[in-house]
Amino acid sequence: MTAHPTAAARRPRPRGRARGAVTSLAAAAALVASAALTGCAAERDDDVYTVLNSSTDETYHRWDAEAMARCGKRLGVTVEQQSVPASQVMTKALRMASSKSLPDVVQFDASEMPVFAEAGGLVDLRGLGLSTDHVPDGIVDFGSYRGTYYGAARSVNTLALFYNKDVLAEAGIRTPATWDDLREAARELTCGKRYGLALSAGGAEDGVFQFTPFMWSNGGDERELDSPEVVEALDFWKALLQDGSLSRSTVNWTQADVNDQFMAGNAAMMINGPWQVETLNSDPDLNWGIAEIPVPEAGADSVAPLGGAVLTVPRTGDDDRERMAGRIVACLTGEKEQLSYALNSWMVPADERAAAEWRSKVPELDALADQVATARSRTAQLGAGWPAVSLALQSAFQSALTGQSSEAALKRAQQRATSGN
Repeated sequence: MTAHPTAAARRPRPRGRARGAVTSLAAAAALVASAALTGCAAERDDDVYTVLNSSTDETYHRWDAEAMARCGKRLGVTVEQQSVPASQVMTKALRMASSKSLPDVVQFDASEMPVFAEAGGLVDLRGLGLSTDHVPDGIVDFGSYRGTYYGAARSVNTLALFYNKDVLAEAGIRTPATWDDLREAARELTCGKRYGLALSAGGAEDGVFQFTPFMWSNGGDERELDSPEVVEALDFWKALLQDGSLSRSTVNWTQADVNDQFMAGNAAMMINGPWQVETLNSDPDLNWGIAEIPVPEAGADSVAPLGGAVLTVPRTGDDDRERMAGRIVACLTGEKEQLSYALNSWMVPADERAAAEWRSKVPELDALADQVATARSRTAQLGAGWPAVSLALQSAFQSALTGQSSEAALKRAQQRATSGN
């Protein structure tokens, strides 16, 4: 999710990026603690503040620059952004901590923020005066670690079921609401080169992000990957594949690939997020709709993952700069700035008041706001331990969807997640 020339490259990062070589917590702690204890060595202009983010795309970079200019003017300082690719924010922040040149504000993917928080490198935002009065509990948790509020979100995203209205109408199929509905609809809509459903089960965080709604809505938990509830969720994916309703290439697809298949008419429905809306709208002939992700049984909550980034204040040892950085974060996450950013990016504002106005302006995405209302953070249970679980699940998908039983694949995943190998 990031960069212009194509809309697919323009989307913001909706999820964490678990990697084979995740920066060790011990190394992070040493670097961050060093910066916090000794302060920042670099000379700084008292009136210039820096925000490190992942807005490398020209469009997002411009939107952020305009927002920072407005907030800087309001606060009487200059706010500048330093942008690097999303996958490099954490390593860049750690290098800057090592050289005692941390920026005043860092925008972390929410799934990575706990690493810095665990190491003692972030300031409690409530202590800097930021309020969470109008922020839903799930989004407060999204920016928290062990009960402390370290990251303020401007907007959040999640997943939903996108469908081709014309294809479903022609087949006389209602938008599916349960797993049985989804399986039957996907089977009936599979015809020729068109699959009933497209989703990402690739060996990366995309696949894990897309699996969590099925795992959580079924009562599964990332702390027990081999539980019957998680096995049942993965078995549901296997059933879709065995029905022929999913392409066998799903094990290699990213969320961008899924969107490409949907837009090309090769899938009647897809699981995806609002970062695809701009691309979908680029085809005037595509009549698409959106609904909450189907649940195991009627009446159950559809629990999807929250995605997006949070603005944090690194602990630099300079109390005055930290307080001003907190005011910058408060301004950027204020109601008006949230609404502006969300309307530009097709995300959902984190503030309830801004979200209510957002619903009135983009009613076609109303179901997305409903999905956000029950969504939760991937790191709420495990914090900095999430990447190990993500990697274990990625391996499980590849094994289960290419022949191994879900039970065996997830038993191995649980072993990997707890042992680290």
